[in-house]
Amino acid sequence: MIPAVMPTYGRYDVAFERGDGVYLIAEDGRRFLDFAAGIAVNSLGHAHPHLVKALQDQAAKLWHTSNLYRSSGQERLAERLVAASFADTVFFCNSGVEAIEGGIKLCRRYHAAGGNPGRWRIITFDGAFHGRTLSALAAANNPKYLDGFGPKVDGFDNVAFNNLNEVRAAVTDETAAILIEPLQGEGGIRKADLGFLRDLRAVCDEYGLLLFLDEVQCGMGRTGRLFAHEWSEIAPDVVAAAKGIGSGFPMGAILAREEAARGMVPGVHGTTFGGNQLAMAVGNAVLDVMLADGFMERAQAQGEALYGRLTAIVRMFPEIFHSVRGAGLMLGLECVVPAGDVVNRLRDAGLLTVPAAENVVRILPPLIIESSHIDEAAAIIERVAADWGSRDG
Repeated sequence: MIPAVMPTYGRYDVAFERGDGVYLIAEDGRRFLDFAAGIAVNSLGHAHPHLVKALQDQAAKLWHTSNLYRSSGQERLAERLVAASFADTVFFCNSGVEAIEGGIKLCRRYHAAGGNPGRWRIITFDGAFHGRTLSALAAANNPKYLDGFGPKVDGFDNVAFNNLNEVRAAVTDETAAILIEPLQGEGGIRKADLGFLRDLRAVCDEYGLLLFLDEVQCGMGRTGRLFAHEWSEIAPDVVAAAKGIGSGFPMGAILAREEAARGMVPGVHGTTFGGNQLAMAVGNAVLDVMLADGFMERAQAQGEALYGRLTAIVRMFPEIFHSVRGAGLMLGLECVVPAGDVVNRLRDAGLLTVPAAENVVRILPPLIIESSHIDEAAAIIERVAADWGSRDG
């Protein structure tokens, strides 16, 4: 008999009842160090007092009115994101895949508004993950996720990651944009070379394309800057953001330059719940913390420290781990043994992590971690690795 909750997830047998900073406490009392952060979502940890107060204060006043009316919270958050980024304008939605879908529409609409409706195809990359809608699955082109859902949505041309020759060969008179994650998450914590991102900017300028970045997972401070593309010193045309932008509250955003958004006029796109008062209260509270002096620098420093500890662990246990990948606090341990087994054993030992492609364990702690949390996580990983052979025996 099918359970009341549709069985689309392979869930671990643990249920959490509360969180405390970088820790989660299960219903049975077990305490876990959370280096999964809801898959890079809980950017400020659990029950952050500033976020809790902002949400409680707003909940007592107003939850939702729809986008038929002005929203002071939207206006303030949009202005702050614009001031802190490349963007001139922001559209608020509820999730990362909605930001991706809206960004795809924006890219196509840009060319239509410019008199070129035949430019609608988007170049994407192997190893990508852009969400679970039909067009997002087609963009990523991963057979594992496309299986059983009928004909693949057309409009996407998939090429090799970090391969400029394949990008150039894929450009046609129908190409509208290039869509890429500066740092792939689901794909195995794979970084786009900074030079490659700069080359993509040049290709887009040469052919009149839009550069569309998926920063759903790698954005909002995850790499030590507000957006990961800032390390390459390029300005994209469109960015999809979500996950850490609400630190656990469902929220997404499309950030765009004014020229790129020229086709986004009243009636061409919308959302019922996106940008409601609760989400905007939380989003502004998140920015209060993230944009405070020294926050990004501290997160970057902790990322460097964590990278160093993981590198040392790889050297200590080459029979378990092969290498460390990633940037900032979006790191991955490429494993020699099955990564899923590593995730399970770390969880049993009190450390939460996330599996990814290419036999990688994702390490995605809240951006508020301190040195003591890195020490604790490293000790757990070392203990699990040291005990590996004896447990197998």
